[in-house]
Amino acid sequence: MPTKKPRLRADDWIKAGLAALTSKGPQALKAEPIARDLGTTKGSFYWHFKDVPDFHKRLLATWEDDAIAAITQALSEGDDPVRRLYQLGDMAASTDLQTGEELVETAIRAWAYGSPLASEAVYRVDQKRMALLGDILRELDLTNPDFARIIYSSFVGMNTLSATDATGNKNAMSTLMAAILALRDA
Repeated sequence: MPTKKPRLRADDWIKAGLAALTSKGPQALKAEPIARDLGTTKGSFYWHFKDVPDFHKRLLATWEDDAIAAITQALSEGDDPVRRLYQLGDMAASTDLQTGEELVETAIRAWAYGSPLASEAVYRVDQKRMALLGDILRELDLTNPDFARIIYSSFVGMNTLSATDATGNKNAMSTLMAAILALRDA
């Protein structure tokens, strides 16, 4: 008797969608090609999602929740704001090319150029991350809002660059953090 395949969950579709987005671009975020990748039918897709736009919304919501949770945790640990600031640098420096998390973010940011839905999700993530970063900088008496933007854009840019050149960012982020912190002591 053949073994029965486990029933797919919505999360399985989302993971497959993120993999498809990363490897093939947003045009791959359709029921049929993802069903083929999962070895199942489109019926399974429509069991979990009303339609493709619903799938896109839920995929982006999952990414948004994960992206905000990761940085919130890193920037909330400990009492020392200098240490938390360097943790952001460590996050940019420790991207794991095996899991492809930075590739997903790069792919979603690319998708955002042509999709208002993706653009709104990226905007919310960016605003939340910059607000958290701004809070840390204010604790350090670095009140110029441009500092948060400079650090955050470096974080995003370095992750994007690492996704294409597989080069680490630890030294560059440490240098940037040290330069910004030196302004506090100047």
